Amino acid sequence: MNTLEIRAQCAQTLLAQQDRAAHLSAFVGLDGFVDEILHVVDKRENAEVYQRLPTIAQLAARLAAAAGKSTNVELVNQITKLGGNGPIMANALASFGLQVTYLGVLGYPSLHPVFHDFAKRAEVHSIADPGTTDALEFEDGKIMVGKHYSLKQVTWENIKTRFGRDRFADKFGASDLVGFVNWTMLPYMSDLWEAILSEICPAMKGLRRTFFFDLADPEKRTREDILRALELIGQFEEYFDVILGLNEKEAHEIGEVFGLKAADGTPEALMEFSLALAKHLKSGTLVVHPVSYALAVSKGQVSMMKGPFTPKPLITTGAGDHFNSGFCLGRLLGLDNTMSLLTGVTTSGYYVRTANSPTIAQIAAMMIEPANT
Repeated sequence: MNTLEIRAQCAQTLLAQQDRAAHLSAFVGLDGFVDEILHVVDKRENAEVYQRLPTIAQLAARLAAAAGKSTNVELVNQITKLGGNGPIMANALASFGLQVTYLGVLGYPSLHPVFHDFAKRAEVHSIADPGTTDALEFEDGKIMVGKHYSLKQVTWENIKTRFGRDRFADKFGASDLVGFVNWTMLPYMSDLWEAILSEICPAMKGLRRTFFFDLADPEKRTREDILRALELIGQFEEYFDVILGLNEKEAHEIGEVFGLKAADGTPEALMEFSLALAKHLKSGTLVVHPVSYALAVSKGQVSMMKGPFTPKPLITTGAGDHFNSGFCLGRLLGLDNTMSLLTGVTTSGYYVRTANSPTIAQIAAMMIEPANT
């Protein structure tokens, strides 16, 4: 099929499966942030009007010029919203109509107000206060400045005490999709995975389900930490169909751990790189999503799909998490990797244009818009 036919068939399939999606369940965690989306001021004309600094390179040049001196950087808040890889992904899954349970750090003993609307769409449980993120957004990317102290409370002991071991085992063992994300910022996540593998997984029964992992920018973690995490992720393949999702930067960082040379920036080179990387991993599917397209590798076969072009995105923080939710939706509904990638890039494309999580009907409509075909 050509691209037009794939889009039309995928949209038709998604619309036909809307009722089935409402019967699917997801258990997602374990982080939580309050995000402030910020622009950096270049020139301020008056109290109300300013010119935005458009690129990260320009900010870098301004900061470099201040070395040995000093400088002032003004940030303007665009929106304060729920954040963290887990809440954003879970919120998007709930928008598709899935029955979502979220466990993370959203406020303790009571939820932070920014998560109140989320709690109306999903079953939400929190074991600690959220972290905070200042997300400096530019036309060519974003800089995430985070405060992560409360994330140290995401431990297996805290989950058992504040959520309950049996309740965790029930949700973990029965949900169609499990998604534990943001490994990099959760310092005890690997220990938690190890505990689940030894205490929970051996007692599970029933059909294989889907487990999605997202490491979330592992640059600051050691090679030994990364290798341990990847080994544990691979062990879940005994019980689940495992998907490991990475953006392009993360893929190169993981490849470096195995001595792979980074791709040269072309889609063809990244496809070859991802095939080589997948051979080092024990997860069933590797997904890599650059800004303008995405690819997936399963059983030595690679699929690729371009995303809808958005020259002036309204928001970029959370775009990857929306892609992940869309890809997982496709897989849960039985779509192949190509159509699951299309579902992912369209979900992300809708979000960056509108700053809202789409419904299934909205992504189906976007797939067949003339501008996206």
